[in-house]
Amino acid sequence: MKVLVTVKEVRSVDDEFEIDGLAIDDRYVTADLNEWDEYAVEAAVQLSESLDDVEVVTVTIGDGDTEETIRQALAKGADRAVRVWDDALAAASLLDPATKADLLAAVAREEDPDLILTGVQSADDSLGATGLTLAEQLDMEWAAVVNDLDLDAEAGVAHVHRELEGGVEELTDVQLPAVLTIQTGINDPRYASLRGIRQAQSKELAEKTLDDLGLDAAALESPIEQTSLYEPESEGEATLYEGSAEETAGKLAGMLREKGVGQ
Repeated sequence: MKVLVTVKEVRSVDDEFEIDGLAIDDRYVTADLNEWDEYAVEAAVQLSESLDDVEVVTVTIGDGDTEETIRQALAKGADRAVRVWDDALAAASLLDPATKADLLAAVAREEDPDLILTGVQSADDSLGATGLTLAEQLDMEWAAVVNDLDLDAEAGVAHVHRELEGGVEELTDVQLPAVLTIQTGINDPRYASLRGIRQAQSKELAEKTLDDLGLDAAALESPIEQTSLYEPESEGEATLYEGSAEETAGKLAGMLREKGVGQ
């Protein structure tokens, strides 16, 4: 059995930062493995530990700088990794969910997995659409926002709990091959052990270009374009009361009475 896990490197921004054109200056960002993808990797590794003959493969769209992040997933138990990148991707200004799904689908067709796990969303774009678009591209069964997974490999069925709106949970069966988007809280992602970190350095990390996947630059054409990047102005009013506790408490009580609180 083969489980393919999509992983993404995301960047968090410092409280104070500077915008450089359409991006945040690199001095103010920190790169790491997407939180939701950590849970997806852990779910895949747990399957490999509980079932016989399971291979866990990760796939990432990213340049050479993402290798350290990819190695994190390998250190946590993934068997090998695929990284998709070339000059055409480097020149692309924005990759929308449909474009990412096209690239990931090309890798999935080569790998022919029984199960694909993705994070529900990424911490940077937060679009939450890539996993479901990937399922559509591959014409696979799918389940979104999965917070519990019980796989019956012999029957080829995934028994999943899905988190719906209003706190409602749905129990459903999904026939394999399938795409599942994994929610945080489904498990407790492990820390990479020293042994795992050492082993990750020797695990296979295959690099694929668009040409390798049978695609060309036309596959990167997107109806979405990033036109600007700016820090939104904060709106709101704040009143600061100075003085002793008795003085400030009296002023606060007076203000609340004026607003009709407690009447």
